[in-house]
Parts: sequence; C-alpha cells; structure tokens
Amino acid sequence: MTDHDKFMRMAIELAENNVVQGQGGPFGAVIVKDGMVVARSANRVVPTNDPTAHAEVSAIRLACKELGSFSLEGCVIYTSCEPCPMCLGAIYWARIDQIYYANTKADAAAIGFDDKFIYDELDLPMDQRKLPVVQLLRDEALQAFRLWETSAGKTEY
Repeated sequence: MTDHDKFMRMAIELAENNVVQGQGGPFGAVIVKDGMVVARSANRVVPTNDPTAHAEVSAIRLACKELGSFSLEGCVIYTSCEPCPMCLGAIYWARIDQIYYANTKADAAAIGFDDKFIYDELDLPMDQRKLPVVQLLRDEALQAFRLWETSAGKTEY
C-alpha cells in the first residue's frame, strides 16, 4: 500500500463514518504535509448548520489553524470525492500543491449532490443567473481598495 492509498483510505473512512454516525454527507478530507497528517475532517454541514463546512473546507480551516498560516503551500489534500466549486476555490486560495480524489462529481450527482447547476450558473452573465446579483455603491467601496493598495501594514495573500 502506498502513502497515497493510506491517506485516501483515511478520507474514505471519514466519509463512511460520517454517514454511519448520522453526522451528514458522505465526504471526508485529509491534508498532509511532508508525509504527516496535518488535519482531517468529514463533512460538517449538518452538525454545524454551516453550508460552507464541506469536508475540504473544514480540513483547510483545521490545517491553517494547526500550521498557523493561511497558506497551505507544501500540503496535499486527499478527498473522498472530486471537490465541488466552493471547495475547489478554497483549495486554490489555500495554495495546496495537489489534489487526490476518489469519487467523481458524476458519482456525487447520482446520489443527489449535483454541482452542475453551479457550474452552469458561473458560465452565464450575471444578469442571466437564477440568483439576482445587483451592484451597489462601487465608488464608495473602492476607498477600501485604495487604502489596501497604500497600506504599509498589509499582509499579502
């Protein structure tokens, strides 16, 4: 058994246990750095009433806390399913080096976790999306960006 197999089996076990324990969706994620597990989490949406608490996002939060950094460069994520658009975005923002996944988004769609709607919406112009999007007060909001640009104390991320 390779280390990749070992870490993926951990993610799969988290997913299975989450279902068996009635904690929520069948998803698990493990974040590894230098061959050591930094964080692991199952999907936490139901017990936390947080729609963003997918396994990957929850594991990223734990890993960042553990490493004391918002950057997870040098880390790898093992996830029991191909990441949804939100999780994929979080993985990119966290700067994780590589993704290993087991189930596909088609497998997830087959049991009711279908992200196709979100992918389709992202391809549409904002004025054609099902969720109304209205821009307000851009000129006022730009002041925060100007402040950021000139701030000597900013931490780039």
